[in-house]
Amino acid sequence: MTDPVKSRQAPTRGPVTLADIARLANVSPVTVSRAINTPALVKPRTLEAIERVIARTGYVPNLLAGGLASRRTKLIAAIVPAVSSTIFAETIEGLNTELVAAGYQLLLGLSGYDPRRELELTRAILARRPDGIILTGITHLKETRAMLTGAGLPIVEIWDSTPSPLDTAVGFSHAAVGMLVADHLLRKGYDRYAQVGANDPRAVQRRDGFVHRLAGIAKVELPDLEMSSPSTFRDGRQAMAQLLDRGGGTLGVFCSSDVVAHGALAEAYARGCRMPGDLAIVGFGDFDFAAHTHPPLTTVRIDRRDIGTKAAQSILRKIAGDETVEAMINVDFHIVMRGTA
Repeated sequence: MTDPVKSRQAPTRGPVTLADIARLANVSPVTVSRAINTPALVKPRTLEAIERVIARTGYVPNLLAGGLASRRTKLIAAIVPAVSSTIFAETIEGLNTELVAAGYQLLLGLSGYDPRRELELTRAILARRPDGIILTGITHLKETRAMLTGAGLPIVEIWDSTPSPLDTAVGFSHAAVGMLVADHLLRKGYDRYAQVGANDPRAVQRRDGFVHRLAGIAKVELPDLEMSSPSTFRDGRQAMAQLLDRGGGTLGVFCSSDVVAHGALAEAYARGCRMPGDLAIVGFGDFDFAAHTHPPLTTVRIDRRDIGTKAAQSILRKIAGDETVEAMINVDFHIVMRGTA
């Protein structure tokens, strides 16, 4: 007996439409829509026939058109500076795991630490009508802020702390991180203190917190080196060379990332510095390699994946209409003491 599904020819030109699937499966477009969105309401035999046609034709439902009534695209967008760095990669993993489990997909945009690029990405993403958007940091151009506010979508800002987020923020105080490191080095007691860091807003906040805590106690030295984000191993090594060339007693150094700290550590080791006696180095991020340098790197640990997990949970609750989501969700941080400080 001939299969009625196989006996009909699939469309040969243009994208396959829901109407094509309905014709090939010999059902109404409403039944096809129901099979895609609420399959439990479709008779098993009918559902099987529709699924065979969809598999044979490669049909992909137009979720944007299909979601006009519900205003749901099942798409969450996130803008991060980069994915090459472990510090953001684990956050993205946390985001994706939670969103996929809830039936959502993650659309990722890379800003490259450029606020103009963030604006362009925001405009392009909002045109695709996501159900929510996640941004890195709390510093945005006024045009970006206006666009986001006008979109009326749930927004979560991550990796920072503020009493006045656009909607909800998940993160921590970078200035408090800097102050914590300053207190740690002060307890060790060094003749000089220095900070080596990149120029992105969050790294600058950590530097400012470090400098503020040491104000009136010690002058904080800065290397004569402009570091763009993401900063590199080479940046750290060059910066440490400048600081060591100045001489002048024992030195405690706070680096804006573990990558920079690793470079600083390599230069110090090459010069035979005794750590943590003559020189102390503290990084930021607790990257995978930090425990395996020589000596092991003292650093600040943040649960990077947890930031993504909490951000995803928050935005999903907001999409569901939960009005009890906190405006500021704090993530803990602490110093992991190892051999360099």
